[in-house]
Amino acid sequence: MAALLQFLRPDWPKVPGVQALSTTRAGGSSAAPFTSLNLGAHVGDAAAAVKANREQLRIAASLPTEPAWLTQVHGTSVADLDVIAGGDDIVADAAVAAQPGRVCIVMTADCLPVLLAAADGSAVAAIHAGWRGLASGVIEAAVQGLRVKATSGVAVLAWLGPAIGLAHFEVGEEVRAAFLQKDPAAAQSFTPNNSGRWQCDLYGLARQRLRSLGITAISGGNHCTYADARRFYSHRRDVQHEGRVGTGRMASFIWRT
Repeated sequence: MAALLQFLRPDWPKVPGVQALSTTRAGGSSAAPFTSLNLGAHVGDAAAAVKANREQLRIAASLPTEPAWLTQVHGTSVADLDVIAGGDDIVADAAVAAQPGRVCIVMTADCLPVLLAAADGSAVAAIHAGWRGLASGVIEAAVQGLRVKATSGVAVLAWLGPAIGLAHFEVGEEVRAAFLQKDPAAAQSFTPNNSGRWQCDLYGLARQRLRSLGITAISGGNHCTYADARRFYSHRRDVQHEGRVGTGRMASFIWRT
């Protein structure tokens, strides 16, 4: 069954000694409505199915160790996996590692996964960037935790994984205000709609934050989880719009070999 898994790979230049992947929903063991590679143990799926899916992922991706599955809370805490090797009680929304074999992983279903790699392969990071974490500075916290000086524009590479796109991410004025309070230039990532609310470009906001840190080697950002139900889970589509009890989670992960 492992061959049925479908991965997305960062379209960045080859980074020595670094592997990075993002899952789709295809190829797992979960029954509807979690069909089929749900990796989230907190969404109401059968525990046995989630366990089987995670084991299948480890085999298909040739992971060197069990990933450090985070308890994500839409905050800015960063887990240093060189200090915390793993476990199920890591409350954080990003993970960094310099030691080989430490798998940094985040789960998403509309929120934006961001993978970072030092261009020389010396350190990696995975970030869960929903709008709250993004506005609060989770990218900045992860880059600081990476301990790589990102002033050259190419010292750190960034890949933006599958997230909800501009056309389907409607937000209120409070979301826009949270970003503009930090940087008025964030206004370019919000488009007014006919409901008196705003369409929000998560990808654009992330690119802006990364560039402000000197990171310009940015790739990805060309998927929409809401629009592509065949490949991706979407909380806003499946739960908020269709009224389902829950939806699954994809995973984006990176490690040094």
